[in-house]
Amino acid sequence: MNYNTTLLTDFYQINMMYAHFAKGTKDKRVVFDLYFRKTPCNNGYAIAAGLEQAIEYIKSLRFTEEEIRYLKSIDNYSEDFLNELQNLRFTGNLWAVPEGTFVFPHEPLVRVESRLFEAHLIETALLNIINHQTLIATKAARVVHAAGDDPVLEFGLRRAQGPDAGLYGSRASYIAGVAATSNVLAGQKFGIPVQGTHAHAYVQSFPSELEAFRAFTEIFPDNAVLVVDTYDSLYSGIPNAIQVFKELRQKLGRDPKNFGIRLDSGDLAYLSKEARKQLDQAGFPNARIVASGDLDENLIRDLKMQGAKIDVWGVGTQLITAKDCPALGGVYKLSAEEENGVLQPRIKVSENPTKITNPGVKKLVRFYSNKSGRALADVIMLNDEEVPTGKYEIFHPVYTLKRKVLHNYYTEELLKPIFENGRLVYELPTLSEIRARVKRQTQVFSPEIQRLTNPHEYHVDLSEPLWQLKNRMIAKAKPHVELE
Repeated sequence: MNYNTTLLTDFYQINMMYAHFAKGTKDKRVVFDLYFRKTPCNNGYAIAAGLEQAIEYIKSLRFTEEEIRYLKSIDNYSEDFLNELQNLRFTGNLWAVPEGTFVFPHEPLVRVESRLFEAHLIETALLNIINHQTLIATKAARVVHAAGDDPVLEFGLRRAQGPDAGLYGSRASYIAGVAATSNVLAGQKFGIPVQGTHAHAYVQSFPSELEAFRAFTEIFPDNAVLVVDTYDSLYSGIPNAIQVFKELRQKLGRDPKNFGIRLDSGDLAYLSKEARKQLDQAGFPNARIVASGDLDENLIRDLKMQGAKIDVWGVGTQLITAKDCPALGGVYKLSAEEENGVLQPRIKVSENPTKITNPGVKKLVRFYSNKSGRALADVIMLNDEEVPTGKYEIFHPVYTLKRKVLHNYYTEELLKPIFENGRLVYELPTLSEIRARVKRQTQVFSPEIQRLTNPHEYHVDLSEPLWQLKNRMIAKAKPHVELE
């Protein structure tokens, strides 16, 4: 949607900014990490997505007179504070994992180093953008994985939670490997291929199903995919489609370039097998069978196991809403703060161990096997640590007896510089390049990690210095309690 997104934030962010302004601490340097604690859909990984839109948001930060008037109307902010907002631009540094990268719990997807004033303002919007697109890209990857070599079409716009969710959900789905979308605006804005057939209402608007099919194929002779379940798939829809295909073949002197049927209801395994028989017996072995109707990765996998004769999968509601896992749950936490001109580590301690943060300014290093090219492990390290080159021991950050020595590897630092002192320094990849990155990721991560059910847990460890720092800070933050 076309509107100023500067106020796309939670009210308490503005109030915290005002409190820091009033106390003279607005310019204190801080570091925040954006990460998630659990992969969506119990998947073995997530796909980082949304960075391009996050960049657009940060570049466009502007408090215009309209935003200032609104803030005046809702609270008694001082004129000096409102004037400060009018002059606000993002002047900090930002690093992020490139879109299309496989990522895992507790890994920093975005690292922000900026004035406290700016860091608070951008938190909510960054979470909104990254959480949504990462979630949908991950869900779409599961669907694509279940479909194997079959194309998946994203049909979710009408069931998305609003226009933006539909638009950027289409983008995230395409990144993850979906072949095309029904969303025409996404096609225009992002260059995603668009596909579609026709609705049941189109068939109902004609005196007969046969007349509807004839009229549609007269206009679209080389895009003759017909919805056959308006009345009766086996005894009406498919026979009428075959009749029209025969007429088209005679008229064109060849088969249409793209033709087939779409099944949108019923027992898709049984109906697709029967449809395949009818189409083959009529001399149309190249006619494709498209299936749709509340499909998800689990149903697709089951249908394929049952030998369903489906060539293309149209997936809508379950994908665009990530219906079984509708939120990623990403968080944005303070990890360092300026003290006497030096960034000092900060930690949040909780009774829930998974909510204890990793302190300090950090980087994310991925290790790959020189022999196979496979990803071996990720290590979250303090930013001033040297990236290892020789034998390197990793260990589970909770079950520390679980250890492994890495050797014969190469590394990649995953957090790339995006903004430096408020200036964009990152060259945005094309959507096709992001999509290709996802494809490469599927090749460098083991099939066990990509398994839909009970995937193997990928190694994500803390470096020894970071682990020691974290434990020292936990011990200091939680006083010893003697039990009687």
